Amino acid sequence: MSCTATNAPFPFRHTTTSWVWLSVMVLLWGFSWPATQVALTAISPLWLATFRFGSAAICLFAFLAVRGEISLPKRGDLPIVLSIGLLQMMTFTGLGMIAMTRTDTSHSVLLAYTTPLWTVALAWIALRTRPSRAQALALATGLAGVAVICSPLETDWAAPGAFMGAGFLVMAAIAWSVVILHVRRHAWVSSPLSLAPWQMLLATLPLAGLALAFEGTPHAIDWTPKLMELLVFIGPIATSACFVISAEHGRRISTYAMSNFTLGVPLVGIAGSVLFLGNILSGIFLTGLGLVFGGMILAARSSKSR
Repeated sequence: MSCTATNAPFPFRHTTTSWVWLSVMVLLWGFSWPATQVALTAISPLWLATFRFGSAAICLFAFLAVRGEISLPKRGDLPIVLSIGLLQMMTFTGLGMIAMTRTDTSHSVLLAYTTPLWTVALAWIALRTRPSRAQALALATGLAGVAVICSPLETDWAAPGAFMGAGFLVMAAIAWSVVILHVRRHAWVSSPLSLAPWQMLLATLPLAGLALAFEGTPHAIDWTPKLMELLVFIGPIATSACFVISAEHGRRISTYAMSNFTLGVPLVGIAGSVLFLGNILSGIFLTGLGLVFGGMILAARSSKSR
């Protein structure tokens, strides 16, 4: 999820508290990836995405109602509501969950979080923003890692759906990158938190329609206690609660620090896939991981002065 707010100085005690909450957010976001992989064994991907954002939207509407802060999006914020709702939430999550039925968690989370690399590439191609030397190095390093992970040495292209899985994850990352560029240039009228439930609702409705069209009605789902626990974790906790943490505490540190801090999400996701799902990380994957993560760090550092 992305959230933009004006940074302002806060007392040291408040900033320290924010680091604690943001650490919790990174852990929850990271562990939501293996949780999603487990949930996908019991529920189809588009219905899972629908339940995720539907439940998260309900929780955020309730949270804002208690605070007396529910309001319709202002006209000036409609473009960002559409962008985040349809590209980041619907497209990124929908494609990502479909891809996760074709590939393991460690590969999924790493390819999905290559967004900083595609942001540099899209700014160069679409906005004619020539990358600095550091950004060009970041892009080359990260894409070399993607090439390693997607090479026949690491990915079995003969496996059913392997090409679709990798392709959908890259497309999802590019869709999120478009939103990142939009967020950087958007003049916010309302706070990101007040717009979030509307964006989630906007993502939920077409996801439900697509799920009905391609996956049928959800009557065959076995609503076990384990599945319900996973849905609560993926939706209300790892989506709505983490968005509140991001909105409330992300503004208390610099945007640069926030960008670097959230790089921990894919690392937590990969670690979770090893701990909870038994994923085995090959030497080739670790090499690609090092290159991709190095490129992401370089991309984040190079954006500090731009």
